[in-house]
Amino acid sequence: MRGRAIRWILPLLLVSVAGVGVAMAATASTTSKSGTVMTVHSSKFGTILVASNGMTLYRYTPDKKNASTCSGACASYWPPLLVKGAAKPTAGSGANASLLGTTKRSNGAMQVTYAGWPLYFYAGDKKAGQTNGQGFEKSWYVVGTTGALVKAPVKTTGTTTAKKKSAWG
Repeated sequence: MRGRAIRWILPLLLVSVAGVGVAMAATASTTSKSGTVMTVHSSKFGTILVASNGMTLYRYTPDKKNASTCSGACASYWPPLLVKGAAKPTAGSGANASLLGTTKRSNGAMQVTYAGWPLYFYAGDKKAGQTNGQGFEKSWYVVGTTGALVKAPVKTTGTTTAKKKSAWG
């Protein structure tokens, strides 16, 4: 009986420890000395904000200017872009330095803001350029160069071809 219990408990324990490690790694990877914000061109959403690692940055619609409302479990799926201590965020290529700032989170950490809005990553984006969090629960959106939400794909102008007239009219 005891051996059977160990066979069930041990894997569960290992999975929970691994989960904590993943959560800690995700949190640690969102903190940087510089909090660099830059822009990239997305073929779907136009020019959007990304961090120095190329990962897409998002805004959360319930947030208020200079105040994050995403903490606890929310922040494990939507890790904030943080800076260490009193470091100031930096503007990379295409970002407007005058729009960068920070706000203090409920846990005391300093979160990078753009045009006053807190910035986040999405845990579901695994590589640079992905926008898997776009439109999630109609609350999470990529961020444009002015700090505004980008809620819809940019319209592309397709090329049109003239129809050939047939010999019959």
